Formats: sequence, C-alpha cells, structure tokens
Amino acid sequence: MTTHKFLKPAVAWVEIKTTDKDWDTAAPELLKTMLAELVLIRVFEEYVLELASLGLVHGPAHSSIGQEGGAVGSALRLTTADTVNGSHRGHHQFLAKALGHLAPKGLDPLAGIGADIRELLLRTLAEICGLDRGFSHGRGGSMHLQWKEAGAMGTNAIVGGGVPQAAGFAWAHRQAGTDAVSVTYFGDGAINIGSTLETFNLAAAWKLPVCFFVENNGYAVSTSVGEATGEPRLSGRGPGFGIASWKVDGMDPLAVHLAMGEAVEHMRAGRGPTLVEADVYRYFHQNGSFPGSAFGYRSKEEEKAWRARDPIDRVSAHLVRRELLSESQIADYVAAAKALMADIGSILLEPVPEGRPGERRIRAAEWPDPAFVDVGVRGDLSEFAGARFAEQATFGGELAPRKLVEAVAAVLDHRMGQDAGIVVMGEDVHRLNGGTNGATRGLAAAHPGRVLGTPISENAFAGLAGGIAIDGRFTPVVEFMYADFMWVAADQLFNQIGKARHMFGGSGAVPLVLRSKVAMGTGYGSQHSMDPAGIMATAAGWRIAAPSTAFDYVGLMNSALRCQDPVIILEHVDLYGSMGEAPVTDLDYCIPVGAAAVRRPGAAVTVLTYLAMVGATLEAVTASGIDAEVIDLRWLDRASLDWGTIGESIRKTNRVLIVEQGALGTSYGGWLADEIQRRYFDWLDAPVERVTGGEASPSISKVLERAAIAGPADVTRVLREIAGL
Repeated sequence: MTTHKFLKPAVAWVEIKTTDKDWDTAAPELLKTMLAELVLIRVFEEYVLELASLGLVHGPAHSSIGQEGGAVGSALRLTTADTVNGSHRGHHQFLAKALGHLAPKGLDPLAGIGADIRELLLRTLAEICGLDRGFSHGRGGSMHLQWKEAGAMGTNAIVGGGVPQAAGFAWAHRQAGTDAVSVTYFGDGAINIGSTLETFNLAAAWKLPVCFFVENNGYAVSTSVGEATGEPRLSGRGPGFGIASWKVDGMDPLAVHLAMGEAVEHMRAGRGPTLVEADVYRYFHQNGSFPGSAFGYRSKEEEKAWRARDPIDRVSAHLVRRELLSESQIADYVAAAKALMADIGSILLEPVPEGRPGERRIRAAEWPDPAFVDVGVRGDLSEFAGARFAEQATFGGELAPRKLVEAVAAVLDHRMGQDAGIVVMGEDVHRLNGGTNGATRGLAAAHPGRVLGTPISENAFAGLAGGIAIDGRFTPVVEFMYADFMWVAADQLFNQIGKARHMFGGSGAVPLVLRSKVAMGTGYGSQHSMDPAGIMATAAGWRIAAPSTAFDYVGLMNSALRCQDPVIILEHVDLYGSMGEAPVTDLDYCIPVGAAAVRRPGAAVTVLTYLAMVGATLEAVTASGIDAEVIDLRWLDRASLDWGTIGESIRKTNRVLIVEQGALGTSYGGWLADEIQRRYFDWLDAPVERVTGGEASPSISKVLERAAIAGPADVTRVLREIAGL
C-alpha cells in the first residue's frame, strides 16, 4: 500500500504578531523615531500628490501612502553600510533609508526637523519633479531614486528588475569582509517575475546576505493576489528555495521591526538570505490621487477597513498611551512637517503671473540645462590617464605563437593576479578545464573564491554582476556561453546595466565586462549562433570590443577591465583555435578605446569589418585582386568607433564596403552605413555596399547554415562587382 510522508521545509517559515507587552517594552526612542519617520514620509507623499494633481510632476507619482510602516519598520534595523534598492513605488523606502543615514541615533519629534532632513526632502522632491537639484539632476524622477552615500542604491521602474542587483550588493558586502546586508523591496507583482525567482535560487545557493522584502499590498495595479497566484501567502515562496521566511502585518511597524531584526541577525550571522512578507495597503490607485475604488477593482468598504489600521495612528496611540508624547505634541509635529513641505515647495515653485489664484509653476532656474541631455551616457575615459598603449607592430616585448583562446585565459589570469577585485562568473566557468571552450582554464585553481560557477539563470547572474559593478568595490567579468542568451537577460543588459550611469545622473561608474561568443558555423542552430553587435550597438551605455587576434585580445581585455563603463567583448569560435603572435610575459598593455587597425592598406575601396570576417575579408581581397583597404574596427559602439581612421580611408578610396557574417535583420552594418553616408556623402562615389548573412538565422543543417551566413566568396563577389569585374 502506498505510504505518504508529509515533508517539512528545511528552513523556518513563521508569522510574527506583536502583543501589548511588545509595545510596552519597546524603547521610547524607537517609537518616537518610528512616528517621526512615518509622519515625514506621509506628509512628503501627500505633497507629491498635491503637485501631481496640479500637473507639476511630469510622469507618474506612485504614492506609498498607507505602506510606510513596512519601510520604516524594516529600515530602522539597518545601518548606513547596509544597502537597499526598491521598486517603482519606492519613495518611502528611499526616504526611510536616507533618514536612518542622517539620524542613526533616531529622531525626536520634540527636537524639531533639522536642516539635513530638510535638504533630503528638498532634493528628493526636486528629483521627483525632474529638476536639476535632484539626486540625479532630474533624470530619475519618481521611479529612480538613488543616494549611494546613504546606502540607497536605486529604485527601479522594471517590475522585479532591481532584485538581481541586490544580490550583487550582498555578494560585494560579503566579499569585502563586512557583515553588511542588502535589502531589496518589491511587491506582490514582482514575486511572480522570473528574475526575482532566479535570484531567490542564486542567493540561496550562494548563501548571500540579502533580504527579499515583499510589500504585499494586495494588488498588482488592479489584479489581486488571489487572481495572480495559487498561494496568496507570498512568504511561502521562500522555503521552497531554502530561504528562511517571515510573514508580518505591515501596518504594524513594530511587528515589522521585530521580524526584520530576526532576519538581519540571520543574515549577519552568515546563514544566508531571508524573505520578509509585509501585508500593507496603498490607499490610492497605482498612480495618482484617486483611490482604487474609483476604478472599480476595490470597494470603499475594503479601503475603509485598511485605513482603520493606519500605521501612524497605531504608533501614535501607543505613544500617547505610554505618555511618551501627547496628542497635541503629535499634532504639532504633523503641522511642522506640513509647514516644512510648503516651505520646500516655495523654493521650487513660483506663482504663475496673471494665473488663477494659487496657480503655481516650476521656477525656470530649477530645470536642468537641455544641453545636459546626453552627458553621462558613458564616461569620459579619464581612467585611462597613465595607461600604457601598444600595437603589435611596435610592441617591444617578446611575442610567440598562441591560440586566441589561450590568450583569453592568460590575460584574465594575469589581471586577476594584479587586481584582487576582479571576479569571473558564468555557467561552467569553474569546471570542464576552463568552461566549454577553455577560455577560463586554470582560473578557479589560481584564484579561489573568485571564479563563480552560476546556475543557468542569465537574467539573475547578469543582474547580480550589475549590482556588483554599481557597488563599485569589485569588477565582474561575466561569461554568456552563447550570445543568443543576451535575449534571456535583456532587461538586465539594456534596461539596467546599460542605462544605470546616465539614469542616475551620469557620474556613477558601472565597471563590468561581459564576454560572449559568436558561434556561427558550429552547427548549433538558430538559438546559439547570433552575432549581437547590431543589437548591442543600439543600446546606449555599452562599449563593444571585437578582437580578431590574440595580441589584440590581451590589449582589448585590459582596456575593458580598466574602463568604468560596461564593455562587451565579442569572441568568435572560429578564432579560438587560430594561431597568432601574442605576448609571452608582458600582458599589461592596453589598446585605446576607439582605435581601429588597418590590416591591409589600399586605394580602391574601404572595407570595414570585425571578428572572424577580418580574415575572411583578407582572403577575399587576395582572391579578387582588388586593391582594397581593410580596416578591423575592433571597437563597434557608436561612441568608440575610430572615425579618424575610417574617414581618412574614405577620403582616399571614395568607396565603402561593410562586411559582417550575421543575419540581415540584426545587421551591425545597417546603422553604420547610414552614419557613413551622412558623414561622408561628399566623398562617396557610390552608395555604401554591404555583405551580410541572409534573413534567416543559421540552421542546423551544414548546407543551410553555410547558406545563411556570409563568407569569403560573398566578399569576393561584391568586391568584383564594385570594381566592375
């Protein structure tokens, strides 16, 4: 007969509720601080909604009114060294962490509101309004609040998008030898997002000190938790991943504080991640100042019942009951906070001349300069001051034949030996004698704890690496086994890592290197063969390096690791086994960002190419007999293209051919041809020609695969056509 054994999770899953004794024994300073922070955040949010109703907040105003108890109760357990990030509804999370940074010993409602807190509220309001004095000079607005000095690493407009980064902050804390923890705030919608669940698994596997703080407000916009999931107790997700979990009433700040205390103790003790679910309620709709009942998905009775449990009222009642504050003192503090917000508003706003009574507008001097629009998309490369540059033709060190893939491992090993902050991660990079191609051979043994084999979860570990880079203490080198997997991690690559510097004001470095291979011609088919250069070139913020020789690989990797922008290094499987001259002992030179290489001088036509098509093009030029100038671009992003070398060649040849191997639809040459024709139209005797693969992705069949991708014969044919042969 079949037997049934009921299984229990290997970690704790508990619900915490306060009693009168908890409130009676809570330190007076704690309760006063809770009230002070709750009131400041509530009054701030009410003022934001007031401005939004007047059309003075451009974009959404995701109010957290009603949810303050979760943020305040949890953040009071943190220090400045601890980090937080949050969701699009993150004003309260940001302010709670920032207030703790400014007043680590707490706030006293009877002591007044200090100038530093006034400045915090002013800069936060300015950011939400899109103004220059904001933390990110108005670029972040309501959904992207960052103040790294306070440990507030950035709120996030992509649901679940910031969760992997928080794991990166946690990894950096632990790797730096501190007991600091990371907290990521997100809602009941984000808990169903793949990046969130991937990060649960990765954080648990690596025992990272990260708290997944779920603000369960019952609705993802208008879709209820009951509609979206079969288990509405969202903290139940934690034990399934081996994460100790707590469920708590988020309208009770003291209960949150107690639960968070246990979670923080668990993490600081090195016992791995935690999950805290706080049941909270947003009094208003997803965006703006109308209640949810106005849109029909909530009832007025439900809203009234939740408002009766207001966290400010609860804390106030206990302070009055314990005779720690009087009702009039609390009312005076609320009035002082409102007066402060009105005063702050007078700095940013002015009456509209000849407008309606009370009508206001943003002061013109508060707006950022329109010329600031593209500043900080990427850095200014000042980090290369003092760098040593070299080219193979003038290199003074010893050279010897070496496979390109061996140069990959050699330069990484050398750099990791020189810089203890470099960490390598990816699928199987620590096994198989250097991953699937041997590019990380020997690194795991030589650098223990710094070569991290990841789960198969590109979105999570790319985002984790992004968090490490934003943290700034370490430099991650991420390997994607195939370039096609970039689509799996598209949010982290394009929405997060690539935009982070610019989005948060333009000054924050994001030092990250992503290695990925182009595997056309290997028989791996449509989902393992793409050339991503054309896609990556559309993503502002990324630099793209494409080495075609072992010597260049060393120099380009050194430059990528020195660069304070995210850099993708494309590698082609056809080049891994190619032999070329490479440095024997001197692996410290850089190849300048933005320097192309003329592989063959010529006068008849300028041929621009990269990666494995450099060799194919040189072969085709020889076969065609055309006196072509072949330029290996090496750097492919818009900001790093060597327009000096390209322009000099075009003015000499007056003809251009762009050669790439990949599919027509994701062509790199498409935008490049457009740019060349606009820059050099007067010098061109004919339209820019292109050699690309076909429309279809490469297939498994060898015959169909070869038909789908460009090769030397295609280049020869077009060269002869250009020459009229």
